[in-house]
Amino acid sequence: MTVAGIISALIVGLVIGALGRLVLPGRQSLPIWLTIVVGIVAALIGTALAQAVGVAVTDGIDWIELAFQVGLAALGVALLSGFRGRSTV
Repeated sequence: MTVAGIISALIVGLVIGALGRLVLPGRQSLPIWLTIVVGIVAALIGTALAQAVGVAVTDGIDWIELAFQVGLAALGVALLSGFRGRSTV
């Protein structure tokens, strides 16, 4: 993996994670690094899911793949903010 690949993964993770946080109502108490990690994982799983369904490669923007990624990021942010919210006093 090159430096450009790592930087692009961080940027994609930040964007997908931020979109996942925007979908959820209310405030989430996650640090930005955890949002990026959730976004990267959601992007990878969302892409694999879109490839399994057969909608990963289309003409133009892959809206269905993006919806999978953002939905998974929102789910990840909701789960992690719920766990982090319970564990703090």
